Amino acid sequence: MHFDLSHILHSLQQFHVTPWKVVGYMGTLMFTGRWFVQLYYTRKYKRVVMPLAFWWMSVTGSGLLLAYFIFGKNDSVGILSNFFPVFVSIYNLVVHMRHQKNNITGDAEA
Repeated sequence: MHFDLSHILHSLQQFHVTPWKVVGYMGTLMFTGRWFVQLYYTRKYKRVVMPLAFWWMSVTGSGLLLAYFIFGKNDSVGILSNFFPVFVSIYNLVVHMRHQKNNITGDAEA
């Protein structure tokens, strides 16, 4: 693989921001930012913590990235790489909400 700085500079000069790219950037920011949230809580509690905000940021970031890759770019690699994480994040939110509900009502989990 050949490293060509002039190609990179030319690509940066041709850089155009579109509304769909803004959606993609917001998704990337959310999806990446969730790790900083997780790191903050892990350091705060001095143990590995996956805060609720991590899962909400995962759902939001994956959803935005899916929208970008489906409608803005039509890129199957991007679609496939974001399709599964959104379902895992939603599942974790549902499990968390069920657990919270059971703690409030006093119901035992099956």
